[in-house]
Amino acid sequence: MAEVIGVRFNGGGKIYYFDPDNTVFTKGEKVIVETSRGVECAEVAMENKVIDDDQIVKPLKKIIRSATEGDIRKIAENKKKEQEAFEICQQKIAAHKLDMKLTNVEYAFDDSKILFYFTADGRVDFRELVKDLAAAFRNRIELRQIGVRDEAKMLGGVGICGQPLCCSRFLDEFQPVSIKMAKEQNLSPNPLKISGSCGRLMCCLKYEHDTYEQLIRETPGVGSVVNTSEGRGVVVEANILTGNLKVRFDKYPDALPKTFNLRDVEVISKAGYGANKRKAQDTAAAKETEEN
Repeated sequence: MAEVIGVRFNGGGKIYYFDPDNTVFTKGEKVIVETSRGVECAEVAMENKVIDDDQIVKPLKKIIRSATEGDIRKIAENKKKEQEAFEICQQKIAAHKLDMKLTNVEYAFDDSKILFYFTADGRVDFRELVKDLAAAFRNRIELRQIGVRDEAKMLGGVGICGQPLCCSRFLDEFQPVSIKMAKEQNLSPNPLKISGSCGRLMCCLKYEHDTYEQLIRETPGVGSVVNTSEGRGVVVEANILTGNLKVRFDKYPDALPKTFNLRDVEVISKAGYGANKRKAQDTAAAKETEEN
């Protein structure tokens, strides 16, 4: 067992564990820590807590100290310098005619280096750009190419739900997201409707995926044969969220189907819910494409 605190280096970043060195810290407090990138200022995201040794990566580095007023002023000064460096870097990118998009600039807390983050479709030869930037700032320069999801996390924004982007608020790490998740949640396969601000599939498709998978396993699909209080019939429509099934009876094939809840029927033979649902989705997608 070990006592740790968790810190973040940006708003929605990953939580890293540090040794509090017998000091009690409060959530939201600024602290100075040493990392592989040098001395940095971070924010306490998790107060003092005892956890198992297998949950930490040893050796656990200690918190250097709480941030002082001078440290806070220095961070504010660095923010101003970052804005100036951003403009200068953009001008030099244009001068070198490089096919890259500058995303963000970070000054190291101890002024040991300046990091420039950018996105690009492929590899970029930025050696001459680094020389120009080093001459302009008289400092160590690092250029880092990031993906579009990292760019959205870094810059922030508002999603189609009207809320700030999940990645910039609370997602520690990106999880794999596939089109299969959208299909199993009965969402339109239209990329414009299931893509986030980054242009990739929305991270929130992952949130309820396990629940949908369980409901799909439990729900008899279209074509399943069931026994009801009114006789045997075939499922012609199924709603996995409500558990309601529309059943057409063998003895009344021309009558309108009746609705029963999953709990009130006995499944005689179960058809694959996913296969039938995907077929219906493909038909709806084809119709939507024709309309557009």
